[in-house]
Amino acid sequence: MDSRFRGNDGGGARCYNLRTMTYIVLESCIRCKYTDCVEVCPVDCFHEGPNMLAIDPEECIDCSLCVPECPVEAIVAEDDIPAGSEGMLALNRELAEEWPVISEKKEPPPDADEWAKTPGKLPHLER
Repeated sequence: MDSRFRGNDGGGARCYNLRTMTYIVLESCIRCKYTDCVEVCPVDCFHEGPNMLAIDPEECIDCSLCVPECPVEAIVAEDDIPAGSEGMLALNRELAEEWPVISEKKEPPPDADEWAKTPGKLPHLER
């Protein structure tokens, strides 16, 4: 059974099949790749690519601990995805399958601060 659903524990508990929400990384992470968020994540849901992080929506437990840690506000709940960024949930899922898990903070790229407020960074995504 999918770990994102709660079910019968075998002890007569009622099955509710409640789906948990996930958080995703938006394109504002591209070329910044601050990793403060990974340190506070209680599960291994972050994946590291060449110039961006992604969240595996199947591993995310909806704890929201990572959200305030991101200096560029690149992490949002799937219910709060901004208009024009709807494809980011699918992209996070796809990239999480391709990229390795990251669980420790690393130094950001040297030019991360220069890219922090740059809009429209999706064309700069490196796979």
